[in-house]
Amino acid sequence: MNILVVEDNEAVCSMLEMFFAKEGLHGEFVMNGLDGYNRYKTGDWDIIILDWMLPGMDGVSICRKIREENRTIPIIMLTAKDSESDQVLGLELGADDYVTKPFSPLALMARIKAVMRRSQKDNQSERSEDPIIETTHFTINRDTREVFLDGELIPNLTPKEFDLLLYFIQSPRQVFTREQLLERVWGYQFYGDERTVDVHIKRLRGKIGLNAQPMLHTVWGVGYKFDETVTVDEN
Repeated sequence: MNILVVEDNEAVCSMLEMFFAKEGLHGEFVMNGLDGYNRYKTGDWDIIILDWMLPGMDGVSICRKIREENRTIPIIMLTAKDSESDQVLGLELGADDYVTKPFSPLALMARIKAVMRRSQKDNQSERSEDPIIETTHFTINRDTREVFLDGELIPNLTPKEFDLLLYFIQSPRQVFTREQLLERVWGYQFYGDERTVDVHIKRLRGKIGLNAQPMLHTVWGVGYKFDETVTVDEN
């Protein structure tokens, strides 16, 4: 596995290099944002890890530019910022996950492995199943990763929002806890931050609502479910 790490903290890079070697992974470390983006364009990477604050070009800008060119490569952001607005920004730009500093290298390794397992599983699924899924209001194309709501393309759907919606649509009206969604959509347990689920649900709900009818419903005290047919009061 080839991992590109764009991080300007030498101590963090040294720590990750040690853990990558232990796990049998190959990591390349770049300490300048602009250099990191240029290295992304010239390499063949399985996953990218981006620091939020970088000299030359910040991680948010790099994430945005990568997603304009490649909507499937997994991206994990490292950030010292812990506010919900910062998390929303990173996830909205297309990051698959974020890890808040200071972090345990074991936790980051769990996220990396989970993201890669999920990516490989999605690729295998897309090769073996009909790429088109149709419901009452939605048409999903797994090959192009496009979603149409009543025939209209939903713009700016991030990779993880696509994965989350696909999972819900494949299990309509089934209630999932945050822990279950972390395990089955993100692919990990124990290390997951439940706020990640809430942020994605909030953003996705705003993109797929049909007039006054929500599609993603909160089941208070339990979790979330997808239902196109029943309007539920979310207040």
